Amino acid sequence: MLDVLLKKPEVTASKVTIDVSERADKPIKSFMKSVSWRIVGTLDTMIISYFITGKLTLAVSIGSVEVITKTLLYYFHERLWAHIHRIRLNIWSKVDGKKQKINTAE
Repeated sequence: MLDVLLKKPEVTASKVTIDVSERADKPIKSFMKSVSWRIVGTLDTMIISYFITGKLTLAVSIGSVEVITKTLLYYFHERLWAHIHRIRLNIWSKVDGKKQKINTAE
């Protein structure tokens, strides 16, 4: 997403073109990130649950439910952010030697 903001736009008299990097995360990388983050998050939830309840079986039960729901939520959240392309940019550029503001939605 930052690639759009960091790259210099290509400007012609009638159109602004902004290239989006090929470095955007692929679905499998989003999945792997969600799994690794959930391992950390689930261990945290189990430890906190154990300190609150004092029962290991209850802490593991809470962590087991939480790992499934939050893995799915994170994956879809990550994919949503990977597909956000419609942003409005105000770009100042010189067209025909004059500085002008170009509004663009990609």
